[in-house]
Amino acid sequence: MTDIAFYHLERSTLDQVLPKLLEKTLVAEKRALVLSGSNDKVDALNTLLWTYQPESWMPHGTANDKIAETDLKTMPVWLSVDDTNVNDAEFLFLTDGAGSRHLSTFERCFDLFDGNDQAVVNKARVRWKRYLDDGHNLTYWQQDANGSWQKKQ
Repeated sequence: MTDIAFYHLERSTLDQVLPKLLEKTLVAEKRALVLSGSNDKVDALNTLLWTYQPESWMPHGTANDKIAETDLKTMPVWLSVDDTNVNDAEFLFLTDGAGSRHLSTFERCFDLFDGNDQAVVNKARVRWKRYLDDGHNLTYWQQDANGSWQKKQ
């Protein structure tokens, strides 16, 4: 089953956390599929990955890019609303309330949610229960007062 890590974002935003997790993904020589709930959010994440750190470059693409189908398979990071693993990603990132019908096809899944919105937290709890019932391996990460990530039981 897939290892699913829930990231409860309270002190940091998605825009602060996602690029760091994607950098770690690339260091591990894995590809990532980042699913979002809207095309507007995909566009915002696309801009973010070009600008989040002036001295770095995050190789990524979206459906709006003109990328040959043969090159998609080697695209390190793919941003999409479409639950299709076009880049053969091993890691899945769920943002902005997005979900996937293909969780079990990924090595790891990162479910990042806004912990400052109670409705979003409640939906994350429902996903946790569903993933647990499906037999996935779950971990829960929350930031402490200093902003360091702590694994909770």
